[in-house]
Amino acid sequence: MVPVGDLLTERAVLGVIATLAVLGLFVMLCRARRVSTSVEDAVMDMLHRMSKASADLREGLTQEAADKATPHLREMLRCVAVAITDSDGTVLSWDGGAADHYEYLRDTIAHAVTNNRKEHIEHRKLGCELQGPCSLHSAVVVPLRVEGDVTGTLIVVSGVASKRQIRMAEETARFVSTQLELEVLQKSRQALAQAEVRALRAQISPHFVYNALNTISSLIRTDPAHARELLQEFAEFTRYSFRTDGLFTTLADELTNIHRYLTIEQARYGSRLNVRLRIAPEVLQVVLPFLVLQPLVENAVRHGLAKKPGGGMLTITAEDNGNEALISVEDDGVGMDPDRLDDIKDAHQTGAHVGIGNINDRMRTVFGAEYALVVETAPNAGTKVILKVPKGRRGVLPNLNFGGVTDEPMTNEQPVIRA
Repeated sequence: MVPVGDLLTERAVLGVIATLAVLGLFVMLCRARRVSTSVEDAVMDMLHRMSKASADLREGLTQEAADKATPHLREMLRCVAVAITDSDGTVLSWDGGAADHYEYLRDTIAHAVTNNRKEHIEHRKLGCELQGPCSLHSAVVVPLRVEGDVTGTLIVVSGVASKRQIRMAEETARFVSTQLELEVLQKSRQALAQAEVRALRAQISPHFVYNALNTISSLIRTDPAHARELLQEFAEFTRYSFRTDGLFTTLADELTNIHRYLTIEQARYGSRLNVRLRIAPEVLQVVLPFLVLQPLVENAVRHGLAKKPGGGMLTITAEDNGNEALISVEDDGVGMDPDRLDDIKDAHQTGAHVGIGNINDRMRTVFGAEYALVVETAPNAGTKVILKVPKGRRGVLPNLNFGGVTDEPMTNEQPVIRA
């Protein structure tokens, strides 16, 4: 058995050793902290400048974007100068010294573009006639590639020649090329989104426009005042639906346009169409893809209620759910076999339902796969389509210049179109 006194002594010694070890580690960390602070500051500065340059280069390879980006790139590289040219070798921006050496670099730039590879040249080979020391000791010209094609060059001018500087120039050119490719990708995504909206309009218009004009024409003699009101609603509906600018809108604007659509459909279906709204005012300014709700409402009317003897109720709900808005379009119509849900995902190609596959694709593209449509349905049990919309997403902004929405949006929990 170990004596109690010895045990306490042993513990005391271990305690002293542990304390000294902690103190020693603390001193080491403090010293390391003092040394690493400057490194951390440099890294933070580098990240900040990369972030700034990224935002500028996402505008594309333009003079304005180059003028904004080159100062950040030069500070990142700690070099004499940084320049960006277009694919013809014309300088878009030159930040730093030795700008007068551009003429001597023309052949080097042309070789880099033609051969699609970096070119390194030292001052003594430039033919510079400057007497005395020159700030340009060497220059690296690296092609900027977008989807494999040379769209310009990055020129890095250094006061010293080193393999490290050449490698940094290559990595910086790769960074710039990546940002330019992302800009092209963003434009492609916008073009695709615009094409999808045009396709959706093309699907909506033949069904609704024909029936709307038919309904209005039938009222011209019997009820001309009502016909004029419907014609105004139809004009505002088409103005909003066929606008050419803006890929996003607010829930309030979308609901206002849906009100116009339902007003015209009520004139056609009469007591067979009833509508109930449950709209939380706090979600009215949520931003969602343009024309994402109206096709769902049209599907509910055409495929759910119009085929049900006696018609039924259409319910539109929008409620607050933390960082999201939950929106649903529900009808108590004929419903469908749930096994058909896979088929209607491609309905924007088959025409079975107005653009539901298109809408599903757009929601997934804009917000992510977790924001795909959820459809609940069964034969003779109606159909409910649910959308989740995040309250804020970078790059998702409404078109504030569109002045077509003047009506008050529909709110409150009450039928707006009654039998």
